[in-house]
Amino acid sequence: MMSSPRSPGDSAGPIILFDAECVLCSANARFVLERDRRAVFRLASMQGEVGQALYRQHGMDPNDPSSMIIVEGERMRRDSDAVLSIYERLGYPWKLAALFRIVPAVIRDPVYRFVARHRYRIFGKRDTCWIAPAHMRDRIL
Repeated sequence: MMSSPRSPGDSAGPIILFDAECVLCSANARFVLERDRRAVFRLASMQGEVGQALYRQHGMDPNDPSSMIIVEGERMRRDSDAVLSIYERLGYPWKLAALFRIVPAVIRDPVYRFVARHRYRIFGKRDTCWIAPAHMRDRIL
């Protein structure tokens, strides 16, 4: 039996917090939304009210974020663990990203943090925050 898609308002669904001014982060957010056929994920930008509150709730400064995070209930994942947990839930072939778990987090996370620290320099910064297309807006908090 096929499960029905989760309602975007379902509070049990994971929330991806991302930098909507970052070109790479916005592209990744759109990529995830387009491939999340079961509507598992919701997104919140760190520049928005919901995103800032969630960053603070988990002890991070939303004005100087060092990581994208994913929040599911009381659990928070960050750095490479957050990225892998997202891609693992997107289904095949994206769930093959789980293979990167064989690389210890002590190696994965510094690579993630390096890219995160230099994301504007490497990929660019938007003058305005990314706005989801109309058909995706009900999944943005």
